[in-house]
Formats: sequence, structure tokens, C-alpha cells
Amino acid sequence: MNIREIQEQDNQDVEQLIRTCLIEFGANKPGTAWSDPDLSRFYELYQKDKTQYWVAVKDGRIIAGVGIGGVSGFPTICELQKMYALQEARGTGVAEQLLEVSLAFAKQYYEACYLETIHTMHAANRFYQKHGFQKLDEPLLKTEHFSCDAWYMKALQ
Repeated sequence: MNIREIQEQDNQDVEQLIRTCLIEFGANKPGTAWSDPDLSRFYELYQKDKTQYWVAVKDGRIIAGVGIGGVSGFPTICELQKMYALQEARGTGVAEQLLEVSLAFAKQYYEACYLETIHTMHAANRFYQKHGFQKLDEPLLKTEHFSCDAWYMKALQ
């Protein structure tokens, strides 16, 4: 397995990864990543300063991914974005590797990392808590992801 930065030719595979996971968890609905207009252009989206998206590749297939992006109005806080892993990749340590790579990048530019998820994604919520993310009572800001109902923050310094 190899972790690398997203490449332009990965756009369709990353979109398929995310949509597959959203369907699995019943999150293929408005107010989640399902409705994001840029879901098919992650390479272009993550070319801005202080942003990056990584993919985990096994046997030539993208099996997981994660991004770091800024949070509008909060210059010292980034967001852990679009962290998804196919069922076959879960429990293999790939999520820990992706989290480590993404937070190492984030520490270069930000003081804290925020994320939004859905409370019914039980394993994901446990994973974030296990890795030092503290549950918040409300979102940091209102976003287009109004179906997300679990929010976390982690200090990076």
C-alpha cells in the first residue's frame, strides 16, 4: 500500500470512493459530501495554499483518502476533510497512516483541526476520539453539510 498526494487522474476514483462509502452509511443525501459540487474535481480543489488531499493506493486502486483544507473565517483552524476508506481497507491501519500524514501537514500551517461527521458512523466517531479529537456541542460554523451532526476539534500544537 502506498500513500501519496492526489493526482489529476485520481478525480473519478476519489469521487467513487466517497460515494461508495456514503451509500454504505446511508449518507447519500443532501447536507453531506454527496451534494458537494466539487466532488469530481478534488485534484483542482486541493491545489490552493495550505491544502492537500492524499490517497491510499493498493494494487493500483484507491482504497482511502483524506484532505486538509482551511476553514473560512478561522485562519488558524483547518478542517480534516473527506476522510473515507473502503470496507476492505478498514482495520488495516490505513486510516491511522492517512491521519498521521494529514495532521503532520496541518501542523505546519494551523493551530487546530476541526471535522464534521455523522453520529451514526460509530467507528469513525470512535476513531476520531481515540486520536485526540474532542467532541463539540455545536458546529464551528454553518456549512452546506447540515446533515452532519457530530463535530470535533483537536489542538495541533
